[in-house]
Amino acid sequence: MYCIRTTRAAVLVCAFFLSGTSVASAGSSAKPPSIQLYALDCGRIVFDDMTLFSDTDDYDGKPGMLADPCFLIRHPRGILLWDTGLGDKIAQTPGGFAINGIRLYEDVTLQAQLQKLELTPDDISYVAFSHLHFDHVGNANSFANVTWIINKTELEAALGPNPPFGDDASTISAHDRGKMRLIDGDFDVFGDGTVRILKMPGHTPGHQALALRLSKAGVVLLSGDLYHTRDNRRLGRIPRVNTSRSDTLASMDRFERLVTYLHARVIVQHDENDFHDLPPFPGHLD
Repeated sequence: MYCIRTTRAAVLVCAFFLSGTSVASAGSSAKPPSIQLYALDCGRIVFDDMTLFSDTDDYDGKPGMLADPCFLIRHPRGILLWDTGLGDKIAQTPGGFAINGIRLYEDVTLQAQLQKLELTPDDISYVAFSHLHFDHVGNANSFANVTWIINKTELEAALGPNPPFGDDASTISAHDRGKMRLIDGDFDVFGDGTVRILKMPGHTPGHQALALRLSKAGVVLLSGDLYHTRDNRRLGRIPRVNTSRSDTLASMDRFERLVTYLHARVIVQHDENDFHDLPPFPGHLD
């Protein structure tokens, strides 16, 4: 019904469902295929000072913690891994790895969680990233034989002479060893509109969110680092380290319009409450 309206938000909704999708994906009666969303514990980050996460001084001198999950999506046409966490090597230091007032922890490896699902890295069809900061690509090189879906602008920035704060090219050194699908904007992963990568630049040049259309849970939006906490989303706070404030604001606007018109559930990936509100692994949303 949205496609016969002329508002800007309606255009966004139509584009979300119909760009590269089947009519069934946009239709009101067709049931989406059986898709499962698993939230994997890929580490946590403890900060002595959260100053980085607002450019309006809201967190100056305040400690905090961020969850660092990975997400696995089972689809009848394959398996997508969204973000790969801090890296399983962090688990080799049980007390955490400390650097510059930040401590990184990993209590269980991504490899072990895949094994619990009876999967190996080579069983994954696609690996994709919200962006290429170190805490989202720590295990990326373990998937050298998997097709990487990667934003062209994001990759160029990460490999360029002045990479964004938080990028480490060594963590994605396997990007050109196997199959790679470079994308410029939104991308329909399985071609049916149920799993869509949405370009949301601002935090980094090619930052992305992920939209899922589940049969029971409805539309679910994974925020990437568009927001780091529920408060950042509620109050529109923008991290100091973002590459573009204006792009961030535009992406926030698009994201929230999609939330409203799709009645979507939002998962702020780094927010520990949002992470713990998901079914405990190996449970899943469907």
